[in-house]
Amino acid sequence: MAELVNLRQFRKQKKRQSEEKQATENRILFGRTKIERQFDDRKKQKTDGFLDLRRITRDKDEE
Repeated sequence: MAELVNLRQFRKQKKRQSEEKQATENRILFGRTKIERQFDDRKKQKTDGFLDLRRITRDKDEE
């Protein structure tokens, strides 16, 4: 005889597996470590500071 399968449990198990697979893919695509985020933040701050120091501003008196 064939083994009986509870369809409700089977569907839940299949859904869990697909969600775990999706979560794994998202970790690969979007996941970054804390160190990587801090590095990017400091790099952006350094770039913004560099640009701010070299910004050309015009006084209203000159116009």
